[in-house]
Amino acid sequence: MSEHMATDQTGSALLAIDDVERIFGGERKLFGGRTPAVHAVQGLSLDVRRGETLGVVGESGCGKSTLARLVVGLDLPTSGSITFNGEDLAELARKDRNALARKVQYVFQDPVASLNPRKTIRTILEAPLRHLTDMNADARERRLNELLQAVNLAPEFLERYPHEFSGGQAQRIGIARALAAGPELIVLDEPVSALDVSVQAQVLNLLDKLKEEFGLTYIFISHDLSVVESVSDRVAVMYFGRMAELGPSRGIFRAPLHPYTDLLMRSAPAPGRHDLMSEDASAELPDPYDPPPGCAFAARCPNRTDKCVETRPAPDEATGSAPGHIAACHHPLTRA
Repeated sequence: MSEHMATDQTGSALLAIDDVERIFGGERKLFGGRTPAVHAVQGLSLDVRRGETLGVVGESGCGKSTLARLVVGLDLPTSGSITFNGEDLAELARKDRNALARKVQYVFQDPVASLNPRKTIRTILEAPLRHLTDMNADARERRLNELLQAVNLAPEFLERYPHEFSGGQAQRIGIARALAAGPELIVLDEPVSALDVSVQAQVLNLLDKLKEEFGLTYIFISHDLSVVESVSDRVAVMYFGRMAELGPSRGIFRAPLHPYTDLLMRSAPAPGRHDLMSEDASAELPDPYDPPPGCAFAARCPNRTDKCVETRPAPDEATGSAPGHIAACHHPLTRA
């Protein structure tokens, strides 16, 4: 796999997420009061630069998949805005979902389950060409062959059904479907977690090649830190629906600023490593129905102070950190 170079810090933002919140529930009851509300994403702001791969990591329930659904228009923000080249995605999703689908596409975690078992691969891949482009039959046939060639699959696979393919082959088909209408941004939600390690490497190499070939921008969501480190230009670390840390991949993995990021790094298994860090089993997790007023990680943080419990920290660059490396922490870690 080719080594990813850091994206130019002055690169233009393709996608801008500004103070986005997504709350599930909280509706008024018929006889007064409101239903319980889960704060899935809270005050999230970040840019995705054109041509980069932005890795998004965090433990289960941190809001990664909710963020993915918001970016592709499968869900809408409760507040805040998401813009693509300056165009509001929520408004675009309401007015013209096909136009949104031509800009942003999604690759799902389970490659086989994401394909309709009753349809041939030809039908699956031709559907976005029929609905999202004005190609005639001959042009669609040429495009189908181009897509299969791009993901290294044989033309005869078009007449087969999803159950006839391995997980790796099915994910290649899913990637081809995402590429069909020529999007600029692809959201990859755990795209290799269901695959064997050797197949993971093949798919990651394919994604790297396609990014260069088609000028794509990726949001790569995963819980596998080693995969995120190998593919990402920048990394966003999420915790409890908020941004804990954001910065260049090399800086995040070599010198994390947020104690939560440090905990993630020390807890990740690696070959030959025997010093895994673990939390006390009684470590307190925030209540999603009642978010704390201060830092959501405070109850689990060894460096917490009263300020952490009372006041929510704003993302900011720490003294001595690399440009663009920020953390939402009152007491960011320092490295000698």
